[in-house]
Amino acid sequence: MPGRRLTEDERRVIAAGLAGGLGYAEIARRLGRSTSTVTREVARNGGARGYGAERAQRAARLRGRRTGSGGAAPAARARADAYGRNPAAVERFQDYLAELLLRGGIPRTAARAVACLHTTDAGSLSAAELVRRLGVSAASVSKAVAYLERQGLIRRERAPGRRSERYVIDDEAWFHASIASAQRNAVLAEAARQGAAALGPTTPAGARLANTGRYLHHVSHELLSRAEYYHRLFRTGRTTERES
Repeated sequence: MPGRRLTEDERRVIAAGLAGGLGYAEIARRLGRSTSTVTREVARNGGARGYGAERAQRAARLRGRRTGSGGAAPAARARADAYGRNPAAVERFQDYLAELLLRGGIPRTAARAVACLHTTDAGSLSAAELVRRLGVSAASVSKAVAYLERQGLIRRERAPGRRSERYVIDDEAWFHASIASAQRNAVLAEAARQGAAALGPTTPAGARLANTGRYLHHVSHELLSRAEYYHRLFRTGRTTERES
């Protein structure tokens, strides 16, 4: 079923799920579809509050007449298959990666944006492209990319002669994220040290904070050291199969 157009019955399931307060992931699970398929379907047809199965089906028929029996523009199909990949498999992986990042504590829209950028060959997308691909509002994208910038996972880039910005994820994204994480741990370690001094290092609370500070200090130092070490190795191409 993944990769094929939604049927009218599936749209009724989506409408019923939304009315029952189900999330997109649960609706997708019941349909055997990807979460992004359900998200895009709802976003292009009035959102969670305005979605209607019959209206969505009529809109799909109109789009089908405009773009031909395949339901998607030929150019879009060509781009999707340019490397001989299965678009449905790519979409499933994107959803899987986003779910893993979500479980790791990254907010949902930010997790989906990272997954989307990782599976984009160019490694960059504009805000408008993220809005369209994720099926969310511009405000949601703005909030998500601001979070990702703070984590060191993406950066802004402006093409020469253009006013619009693009959000970029590259081979060093996780190195920068590791450095940002180490720096946050260092700040927390210093805060714990100050707390221990204020409470008294011999008191139970003070001793606990002192131990926390020492732990975070060592974690921060080791993370910085190893991140920089492997960053140098990968940049010079000197990694071995075992190290990588």
